Amino acid sequence: MTVIITAPELAEALAGEAPPVLLDVRWQLSLAKAAGAPPFDGRAEYAAGHIPGAAFVDLDRELAGAPGGQGRHPLPDLAEFGAAMRRAGVSASRPVVVYDGGQGWAAARAWWMLRWTGHPDVRVLDGGLPSWTGELATGASVPDAGDFVPAADAAGLLDADGAAELARTGVLLDARAGERYRGEVEPVDRVGGHIPGAVSAPTTENVGPDGRFLPAVELKDRFKALGVSSDAPVGVYCGSGVSGAHEVLALAVAGIPAALYVGSWSEWSADPSRPVAVGADPQ
Repeated sequence: MTVIITAPELAEALAGEAPPVLLDVRWQLSLAKAAGAPPFDGRAEYAAGHIPGAAFVDLDRELAGAPGGQGRHPLPDLAEFGAAMRRAGVSASRPVVVYDGGQGWAAARAWWMLRWTGHPDVRVLDGGLPSWTGELATGASVPDAGDFVPAADAAGLLDADGAAELARTGVLLDARAGERYRGEVEPVDRVGGHIPGAVSAPTTENVGPDGRFLPAVELKDRFKALGVSSDAPVGVYCGSGVSGAHEVLALAVAGIPAALYVGSWSEWSADPSRPVAVGADPQ
């Protein structure tokens, strides 16, 4: 099963006898509040125009718990997550397609959450809403309630200690921008730098200028150059477990399984006892 779907393929699927459940997860990391500007409002963007039949999912409230010691976007309570997915129409027996405003990070977080909790058929719209050329609906779509009950899979998840161990024994990829990895800037978290042993792998390099994923063979070559091989376990982290999910998705496009450290740098850097590396060298 593929993990991404093109806009023409989605249009065909929606016109078929068993259309997928559609989730709109428009979100973006915004520093606008600090600058005095209003923050991004994904729900308002959804109401102004969305793919017909899509239900809105709030990343901050439904795909993550409250910010705290476990990071800015820790795992949500699974019972609350399951209830949110059922409200959005998600059932275990129906395929799900997730999209966002085009960056792909938020859609990937929803994809990862559903896959990690046991949904068998979830895909991300490659290129997001900008790739969709069909009509848009306004207001809110209210789908029939679904029956999905999440069941977590420990194998796909890393905690801080697991991430540190993987950086020593496998491949731990840092999906943030290179300047944050090197510790040159840190606009969000307490301190800049990276987990010792982690390899810089900005998720922005997994897509082309149109925001769509590079071909699988190119992604496979990219990850191979970063040290990913068939005999080494792979993990990913980012700032708070959102863009890192996009890198896990890119690895899946290339046929490479990977775990996600959801707490990511926002959890790691909040603990002064944890080591921090700076510069281009992983160590």
